[in-house]
Amino acid sequence: MTDTMVQSEVAVKARPRPARIRDSGVDRLFMACVYLLLGTFLAIVLLPLIYIVASSFSSPNAVSSGRVWLWPVDFSIRGYEVALSNPQIVTGFANSLFYTVVGTAVSVVLTIAIAYPLSRQDFFGRNAITAFVVFTMIFAGGLVPTYLVVQQLGLLDTRWALIVPGAIGVWQVIIARAYLRHTIPDSLYEAAEIDGAGSLRVLWSVVLPLAKPMIAVIALMYAIGQWNAYFDALLYLKSDELYPLQLVLRNIIVLNTQTGPLDTATMMERQQLADLLKYSLIVISTVPVLLIYPFVARYFTKGMMIGAIKG
Repeated sequence: MTDTMVQSEVAVKARPRPARIRDSGVDRLFMACVYLLLGTFLAIVLLPLIYIVASSFSSPNAVSSGRVWLWPVDFSIRGYEVALSNPQIVTGFANSLFYTVVGTAVSVVLTIAIAYPLSRQDFFGRNAITAFVVFTMIFAGGLVPTYLVVQQLGLLDTRWALIVPGAIGVWQVIIARAYLRHTIPDSLYEAAEIDGAGSLRVLWSVVLPLAKPMIAVIALMYAIGQWNAYFDALLYLKSDELYPLQLVLRNIIVLNTQTGPLDTATMMERQQLADLLKYSLIVISTVPVLLIYPFVARYFTKGMMIGAIKG
């Protein structure tokens, strides 16, 4: 080791370390309140989820008697066995997967197709069109006119009845427009146009690669909405083989809570099974969303920061 290197190491070791800035009492009290508030919110969100999962793995008697809290009592998977033994569950799961994937793809494409021109400064009439789009979010036609439109289009009792009427969300259009307007500078459009790129080429090669966080955000919004939707299916669908999972689960719960001319023991057993099925079905319908969310969480965080930092 050379003398120069030895002297450098001695100089580094001899260099005084910067003094750590100590927080004042007010700052420590503020951070303690922040952690307490966040811990309270975490408990409010997490405890019901733990209770639902624990109840789904408990026995029907334990669930009905209220003996379950944060840990399964009389561990049992009967709720899942009864739910998954119903062939309608598998059909409903496949239908919901179709509605979610196809519906989200259609919605994202249409949303970007509207938001992109509205974000361009050189698009004539963009402010007026944006005002009309926002107007539809405040004033809607209503349930009966919407049903009549779906009926006139021949979409009743078809898969497209759950995709086309709600394909475009105004809030998602506003988010996409704001992101494209404030994230992609006009100089980038001008440079692409000088290189000979047309509007579609600019959208495909410039805008979409830079808009991945925004696309992930609106895709997640549309996907969750499609997965959890059941009211439109209740209105527009009549065939059981087209029912989404949420409507199938609702029907199963309703059928298991109906009581006819049965003896007391049978009625009590069905009521206990219905109470258990509620928790098992909640877990079944929630797991797909929980599996998807971690993959888009980082994009979701970036997308929610739209307009927060400027410079």
